[in-house]
Amino acid sequence: MDNPFFINKGPFKISKILSLLDASNDIVKDNIDINDITDLMSAKENDITFFHSKKYNEIAKKTKASFCITTSNLKAELAETCKPIVVNNVLVATAKLTEKFYPNSVNDFFDDTCSIINETKFKDKIKYGKNVLVGNNVSVGANCTIGHNTIIEQNVSIGDNCSIGSNVILKNVIIKENVKILDSSVIGKHGFGFFPNNTKNLRYPHIGLVIIEENCEIGCGSTIDRGSMSNTVIGKNTFLDNQIHIAHNVKIGENSIIAGQVGIAGSTIIGRNVKIGGQAGISGHLKIGNNVDIAGGSGVIKDIPDNSKVMGYPAKSLREFLRENR
Repeated sequence: MDNPFFINKGPFKISKILSLLDASNDIVKDNIDINDITDLMSAKENDITFFHSKKYNEIAKKTKASFCITTSNLKAELAETCKPIVVNNVLVATAKLTEKFYPNSVNDFFDDTCSIINETKFKDKIKYGKNVLVGNNVSVGANCTIGHNTIIEQNVSIGDNCSIGSNVILKNVIIKENVKILDSSVIGKHGFGFFPNNTKNLRYPHIGLVIIEENCEIGCGSTIDRGSMSNTVIGKNTFLDNQIHIAHNVKIGENSIIAGQVGIAGSTIIGRNVKIGGQAGISGHLKIGNNVDIAGGSGVIKDIPDNSKVMGYPAKSLREFLRENR
């Protein structure tokens, strides 16, 4: 995954990685450099990836990674060119290694690089309200506006003709042209990724971004988390109502409409032309097809094929729901 914002501290020798993960050195013939850690699909030769669920068997068979953190039960599903690194807990091991490659990706402290906007290069280029702060590595296109008390933290790119409301916080986000971000939204902070422990919960690093494509609108009070190992993406011409939560790694297709108080859990993929009614909840790691309608208040806990209309909890076809609730 190309990452313009987080600095990769690699490469690291595979022997050092195995030592960090307390894994066997038996698989090492050449002590090669490992360039990056990334997801199964994005990985290249001399990268390391992770594989923790049978749900990703088909992707694992095609991965181009040289090494993969996985379990003894799953290692046989990997591509022949990918050597397994067997560990007790794949996600904990992956978090530990990700933090080594990207040590600044774990915590989201306030951005102490921020300056008052009228002391920056943007003071004569855009229209802005009172008490606006801007961090390092920020770009803003032409004809943009920024509302009162908004903080554009470091690592933000905003395209032309965008409107950023008041009390908004942005970080680690790429916003394309003609996008509206309404008041009090928070976009690009790390997601709810951690591993419970009796003594101390282990926070998972988030090295992904949020990408908002052209002509989108994000409603008031909405939260969009940046990706952990891949990016969170809002497809072009997609409109989000107020108080919506989009978790890490979620990808929403173009021309979709999502009503208020919807929650979409991590790593779920939403197709094109999808309509989701208010207060619906969608579980993680699901695939919602194109042209799907999900009624308000529904609870989606399994994949939905293209051209479906569903409602209820658990969500089922509209025809089945109405038959059962006459």
